[in-house]
Amino acid sequence: MWFKSRILEKLILQSISKWQIKIILVSVGLLIVITAVYFTNLIVDELIDREKKSIELYTNLYDKYIDPTQDASSMEVLINQIVPMITFPVIITDAKDEPSLPYEYYTLNIKLDSSLKPSQQLIQLKQMIQKMKGEYEPRIIKDKGLVIAKFYFSHSPLIDRLKIFPLLEIFIIAVFILIGYIAFSNIRRSEESKVWVGMAKEAAHQLGTPLSSLLAWIEILKFNDNDPKAFNDTLEEMENDIKRLNMIATRFSKIGSQPELHKENLNELIENVCGYFEKRLPHLGRKVEIVRTYSTNIITRINPELFAWVIENLIKNSAEAIENKNGKIKIDVIKTKSKIIINFNDNGKGMSLQQRRQAFYPGFTTKKRGWGLGLSLCKRIVVEYHKGKIYIKDTSPSKGTTFTVELPHKNIS
Repeated sequence: MWFKSRILEKLILQSISKWQIKIILVSVGLLIVITAVYFTNLIVDELIDREKKSIELYTNLYDKYIDPTQDASSMEVLINQIVPMITFPVIITDAKDEPSLPYEYYTLNIKLDSSLKPSQQLIQLKQMIQKMKGEYEPRIIKDKGLVIAKFYFSHSPLIDRLKIFPLLEIFIIAVFILIGYIAFSNIRRSEESKVWVGMAKEAAHQLGTPLSSLLAWIEILKFNDNDPKAFNDTLEEMENDIKRLNMIATRFSKIGSQPELHKENLNELIENVCGYFEKRLPHLGRKVEIVRTYSTNIITRINPELFAWVIENLIKNSAEAIENKNGKIKIDVIKTKSKIIINFNDNGKGMSLQQRRQAFYPGFTTKKRGWGLGLSLCKRIVVEYHKGKIYIKDTSPSKGTTFTVELPHKNIS
């Protein structure tokens, strides 16, 4: 039933998964962008604050420097220590916002074109001053209440680059989300294609046994048309195959539905499945004996159609693993105080350690043909719907394999 449920999940939850992927990608992207913008703004604010303090220190020392009563050492501090620390543009003007001459001495970090005339350089500086006015208040130096100098400044190029950085991140995240969404969409379409191919192969696999048997029974009918007893026995077996075809159709019609558990005789269910396969394994090219051992009459709550599917898959799996002329499958049913244990042992080719680890993975198969859904299907039915366990109890190359199914005691009524 795992395969059926998986198909429904793929079909019904396609849109949910699609929106979940969108929400996750957008959420991660927004989180990254918001975090980047927040911390970038913190850094920018801190750098601007430092630059303001630098220009404040610079103007304070400059004020002392122009005061003739102060020591000349202030000029050394200004020139040798403070000026190199200033990495942002500064223009010193008079009270009327006219840049002071010579321009190269009264500007910092301003690239003036030396090929221009002073009048042209003045126009360039005034344009810069107008821009600086819109960014920060100038530092003003006064002497006896009169404005003697103004210090216009702007932030450093590093801050401009940092302000652009979040926009660059938004672009990168947008590209990342787009690529991720396209990749997930392609993966989803690929999985959807595989699911439909798998469903077709699983249907063909399920229908193969009864159809092959019916073809064989038709040939037998032709030889036994003069033997009423053999003729009737063959018809009875053909009827069983037709019932099985109907059961398979019922299984696929219940794709994704929640199975109901009923009180059933487990021994009889296993016996019916084994009896069906005993007469058909030779027609499928397998000479296999199925030996059953029941410890007691066991009544338990199961879904007969689904649990019969588990038994069928384990028998088929064992039969296909047998390469000996005298194949044997042993089925032991044991009831303990806490659980029911069913062991399926065969004398087939067995598994390697790596194959054992991957046996229940969907799509894994050691056969040249097949979709690799049988054991994963069994696990889904036993674990999800019957709250039990299924595992490989023992296996090794050339020594066969033992699968074990456990049903909890609470399922027993």
